[in-house]
Amino acid sequence: MWRDLLQEAYAAMQHNRRRTALTMLGMAWGIATVVMLLAYGNGFGQACANIFANFGTKLVIVVPGKTSMQAGGQKAGIPVRFTLEDVETLTTNLPQIAHITPEVSKSANVQYDTRVFTWQVTGNDPNVLDVRSLKMDQGRFYNLEDQVQHARVAVIGSEAKEKLFSGRTALGEHIRLDGLSFEVIGILKGKMQEGNDDINRVVYIPFTSMSDLKDTHYLDSIWFNYQTPEYQTLEQAVRTMLAVPHKFNQSDHQAVRVFNLMTQVHQFEIITLGLKVLMGFIGTLTLGIGGVGLMNIMLVSVTQRTREIGVQKALGAPRRHILMQFLAEALTITFIGGVLGVILAYAVALSVGRLTLYSAFAKNGEAGDIRLIIAPGTLIASTIILGVVGLVSGMIPAVRASRLDPIEALRHE
Repeated sequence: MWRDLLQEAYAAMQHNRRRTALTMLGMAWGIATVVMLLAYGNGFGQACANIFANFGTKLVIVVPGKTSMQAGGQKAGIPVRFTLEDVETLTTNLPQIAHITPEVSKSANVQYDTRVFTWQVTGNDPNVLDVRSLKMDQGRFYNLEDQVQHARVAVIGSEAKEKLFSGRTALGEHIRLDGLSFEVIGILKGKMQEGNDDINRVVYIPFTSMSDLKDTHYLDSIWFNYQTPEYQTLEQAVRTMLAVPHKFNQSDHQAVRVFNLMTQVHQFEIITLGLKVLMGFIGTLTLGIGGVGLMNIMLVSVTQRTREIGVQKALGAPRRHILMQFLAEALTITFIGGVLGVILAYAVALSVGRLTLYSAFAKNGEAGDIRLIIAPGTLIASTIILGVVGLVSGMIPAVRASRLDPIEALRHE
């Protein structure tokens, strides 16, 4: 039966080739629009994810502040100061922490030969490589042995390397930080950098060596990353752990400021989801226009074949046979148009390549640009939308054809 229906549908399409081709073109354009718009939404979401991954998505920064509430008999306005004991407290009481590092930094004069710049020098544990999602370009990062030995070694950013050494080799050379000599043992890959941000000019040295440049008893901040998906509870957990030793109210957000990057990531995920829904809605409307065209063509076909329908009914053809005959023709047009549309969408996605977004105002921001990503989920969603539109567009003319009165159909001129 299905083979006969397909043969009849093919014969009807061959009879009106130009009309069939134009209808297929409309369906192909509609499904291509749906696929490309959904691919744009996927690309936007991936671009946002890459931007946040540049800094580390599951990242928490804890910065000391001043109390704004009285607690334990102490008045408000008392400054909170972190020490290495606080790092140990968080490590012991928060098993979610994957890597943690104290940080002490300062603006220092960085000199090589006659070139002198004022850049940020930061002292951290070797864990900072994972915490801040740093990537090595040349050499190595300092390790626990360097930390224990109080080694005067430095890892510099990509822009710092260019400004200090131009095209020369930096590894093994010595730079001066506020007059003290440090050996360059590694160069970092360039990170996304907006405007005059100095993220690629930072000089990293072991935390123990930072004491030669600045008193490291009190920390500027504590950085850590984590594995748990329940990021919402971490902020309060950090304040709860630090409230007792520092004698502040655990609900005092000014005493300890906690920045969780996943909060911003989640906000952008909601924006991305809304964009995908909007893109899918617009694409569905466009495909719906093609469906209206298909419906009109099938209604014209029913009108032109009224006498044929009358003959079939007079010979005993059941209503379902007439309905399936026209529905098969509509779905065949929809299927072929859909295949052509997907091919067109892939061709456009490959030819367009990268659409400028983050790189327009950030250095090394190519990973934050939009690429049309046609994911399997996009094809599944597009196929479902196409099937619904094709079914609705073909069902109405098919039902009309199946309900024709055979006597009136035979009398039709």
